[in-house]
Amino acid sequence: MIDNSDAVKLLDSKRDNAVFVATMNANNVHFGLPTVTSNEKLDFPVSGAMSKASDVALGLALAQPDRKIMCLDGDGSLLMNLGAMVTISNKAPKNLVHILFNNKVYAVTGGQPIPGDEQVDWEDMAKSAGYAKVFSFDNLEDMTNGIDEALAAIGPVFIHLVVKPEIENTPVQFRTPAKRTVHTAIGDLPETLGVKR
Repeated sequence: MIDNSDAVKLLDSKRDNAVFVATMNANNVHFGLPTVTSNEKLDFPVSGAMSKASDVALGLALAQPDRKIMCLDGDGSLLMNLGAMVTISNKAPKNLVHILFNNKVYAVTGGQPIPGDEQVDWEDMAKSAGYAKVFSFDNLEDMTNGIDEALAAIGPVFIHLVVKPEIENTPVQFRTPAKRTVHTAIGDLPETLGVKR
């Protein structure tokens, strides 16, 4: 299994000018994006809208076809919106990389098991949905050796990561909030991406 922070750090080191659209787990301040990002202006956290990171990433990929969009999704989130996989494949954005952090639990709500966590085959689902390329990594060495090929592939690309569950048990009102929110990102991204309002 891959440490969640190590996976995010490796992806961040390869991002160049890619936009990160991060769901709840990847955007948690204790083991995700805010602690390791190298380009905060290109981070689009979708932590308050569970299951919608893939939809937001698809919209950005279609609107910005010359820029790589990397969706850092969670298994619990994607399970709530499986139709997004077929929609992504149907729209076929060549610049979209959909990265699934599979830890088999709802990590930021106390560690409840994901329904069907032992039955779901994410790689087969992505292939059946029609993703152009599908990759899977269950250890950091293989991910380090294979990530360049995965990120260079013509999309939509699906990358399945088997990550260690890191459970957030702190009550919401006592958690350290991420300084960057979806509202901040919405305000920043047009200028960052060079979009005229």
